[in-house]
Amino acid sequence: MGNRIADIGRMKSMVDDENRLRTAALKKTAKLGTEKNPALVHVRTEERFKEITALFKEKGWKYKIELEPDKPEDISDLERLLNPIKPRRVEQKLGRNEPCSCGSGKKYKNCCGQ
Repeated sequence: MGNRIADIGRMKSMVDDENRLRTAALKKTAKLGTEKNPALVHVRTEERFKEITALFKEKGWKYKIELEPDKPEDISDLERLLNPIKPRRVEQKLGRNEPCSCGSGKKYKNCCGQ
């Protein structure tokens, strides 16, 4: 019996080690446009450089802009900051025993749920 208890302790420590490894692999990244994660933008012209710099300063975002005339313009980080992804609202599912949404006064399962 003494061996079984020792084995359980070893198994528990192995499971704990695996969980610690999994959580360590999930690193949180800083919010885009902050000191730790500045927005990276590549522009082709001096006018565009000034325009985007003014926009970043107006909004108070941290950024890094590179002026590269021979490469295509990349302002994807700026677009993500200007148009953030909004969380979707999920409508609550109608339960079987809830009153029907059609207004009949019957339970959903006896009205529209069939």
